[in-house]
Amino acid sequence: MELETVRMNIPEGSNLILGQSHFIKTAEDLYEAVAGTAPRSRFGIAFSEASGPCLVRSEGNDPELVGAARENSLALGCGHTFVILLREAFPINVLNAVKSVQEVCGIFCATANPVDVVVARTEQGGGIMGVVDGSSPKGVESEEDVNDRRRMLRRFGYKL
Repeated sequence: MELETVRMNIPEGSNLILGQSHFIKTAEDLYEAVAGTAPRSRFGIAFSEASGPCLVRSEGNDPELVGAARENSLALGCGHTFVILLREAFPINVLNAVKSVQEVCGIFCATANPVDVVVARTEQGGGIMGVVDGSSPKGVESEEDVNDRRRMLRRFGYKL
């Protein structure tokens, strides 16, 4: 077994949801989950199937994000995984709908941060071992940091 890291390409102004799934209808079902939950969002989806023709299946309503999702999926080279790239919505807006899709097994991350994916390669193929999401902590928040966080949540409309 060999380990490697794969840097995800997250286009400017978008967020990434990376997960694992198990069935060929994943791309269509994820499309419906995102479009039905955040209908004004722009998104691209890629699902890498792990059997049969082993193709990357893709859907979405934004050609740039669909293309970037495909590129990420091919770079990962891991079967039964999916990549969603999302604009004009945040992962928090669609994550419960995505997790409730029948064939979704789990979510590795949902973020706008730089992401390195740790991939194990065997003779059979590749599998995601984990993710490095953003940077390491630099300390503990101060009173001013707490106030800044709370103001940001209100500016985004998540708190009164």
